[in-house]
Amino acid sequence: MIIDSHSHYFPLELIKQARKGNAYDGLTVNQDREREMVCHRQGARYELKRIFYDLGAKLARMDELEIDISVLSLAPTLFMYWTEKTEADDFCRRMNDNLAEFAAKSDGRIVGLASVPLQDPIGATRELRRAVIELGFRGAEIGTSMEGLPLDDARLADFFSEASDLDVPLMIHPYAVGKRERMEDFQLNNLIGNPMDTCISAARLILSGFLDRYPELKIILPHGGGYLPYQIGRLNHGYFARPGKNLCEHAPSEYLERFYFDTILFDPKVLNFLYDLVGAKRIVVGTDLPFDVADVAFKKNIVALNITEDEKEKIFFQNAQRLFNIELSYKKI
Repeated sequence: MIIDSHSHYFPLELIKQARKGNAYDGLTVNQDREREMVCHRQGARYELKRIFYDLGAKLARMDELEIDISVLSLAPTLFMYWTEKTEADDFCRRMNDNLAEFAAKSDGRIVGLASVPLQDPIGATRELRRAVIELGFRGAEIGTSMEGLPLDDARLADFFSEASDLDVPLMIHPYAVGKRERMEDFQLNNLIGNPMDTCISAARLILSGFLDRYPELKIILPHGGGYLPYQIGRLNHGYFARPGKNLCEHAPSEYLERFYFDTILFDPKVLNFLYDLVGAKRIVVGTDLPFDVADVAFKKNIVALNITEDEKEKIFFQNAQRLFNIELSYKKI
């Protein structure tokens, strides 16, 4: 059994609008030779692969990779935090309805994560509750910040209290539809900028005392946690070298057990380091499909770990099953 905790969806309703040039926020889908490309007015551009929106193609790709269940979230470029809040409320509601319909046709193989309008904390709280209670979603995907507003900001407190009360996990995913300074070349916006954003966000959640305020909240850090696991020693050193500068109750390394980390690291040596640091019980499979930086060698990298078969089972599916409260009703044929 394999559960992929990190893969993405692009609603067909939005694609049809984008092809006509009348989609939300000026989003377009254009033909580039034999490929369709999603184009954001801020500059982001990526291939619109069929498995973003075609259920048959999605399930076929899952079968190729021996994935039994995929936890699906909206492409993070569609967070739309920069848009007007009333329109964003409606957009998130429609996208969640689309994903719920997509999942309902999958015979239990697709599990949904909600998208919420964080620029409207009241609306985000309301939509999270609706998505979980009415649509059966198992959590939500949010950005590493809300257009620069850190997640530990008090204005977002009610949303996080609701997630904690509902006992559903949050995937904190980096996003960028425009450029980052000094990262315009060599794909650095994605390759360096995204894991950097994850590290900054997670470090703030630790050092601000956020995790102390929400002791039951479950958080997933994609892409192996960004740079956080590999710089935790530096955070610890700063904590002790400059007492009084941070608001957390314990040394930063003690909070690693509050996070789940996916396997999107592309290198078994690095995955082994993450395992040595946090243990098998905090790691879940991730692919980032269908983006071109997806990690489809996850199975080989997990098998290569010098750990017990029981620990591998935790990583392959047991941790995700418990985290997302998934009933394993799907059976391979």
